[in-house]
Amino acid sequence: MSSQTIVIIVAVVLAVFYMLYARLIKTRNKVQESMSDVDVQLKKRYDLIPNMLHMAAKFMEHEKTLMTELAELRSRAMQNTFVASPKEKMELENMLNQKLQEFKISLENYPDLKSNQTMMTAMQSMNEVEEHIAAARRFYNANVNELKNQIEIFPSSVVARMLNITYDNLPFFEAAEAERQAINSKDYFK
Repeated sequence: MSSQTIVIIVAVVLAVFYMLYARLIKTRNKVQESMSDVDVQLKKRYDLIPNMLHMAAKFMEHEKTLMTELAELRSRAMQNTFVASPKEKMELENMLNQKLQEFKISLENYPDLKSNQTMMTAMQSMNEVEEHIAAARRFYNANVNELKNQIEIFPSSVVARMLNITYDNLPFFEAAEAERQAINSKDYFK
């Protein structure tokens, strides 16, 4: 083999390596960006919760325990926004989401509160934020899936292994166990 052929082969190998490397890094950065997008939407939720609790406190004397738990979960979630692993964030968010659902259900017992225009606006804002959170989670999951595929499929898997790029700490957002359970409509019509 001539030296010119060897130089061409080395150049092609380096070019392919660089393209795979660049693609992995871009995808990893997209995952980090999409996780930040989820955090931004969660921050909006955290900002709405105290306002809703303040409005509801006047009407919902019997629901103090639920409102206290909701406030405590919100505080824990805000503290863990930048320090927790994605898995820990997801677990805490699932607990907060469950308490928010309980709060929404308990609102049904207070027609005066439901008819309060400020509370209606806050609930509408919360629903919009929840939709944005769901969209951000789908975007995050798509990016994690893309990165996992790149890490597992040859030839980028070789580059990922060489550079120690893994996805061990990048779980998918999944529905909480309570949300996976079938709803028994008989429970609501007693």
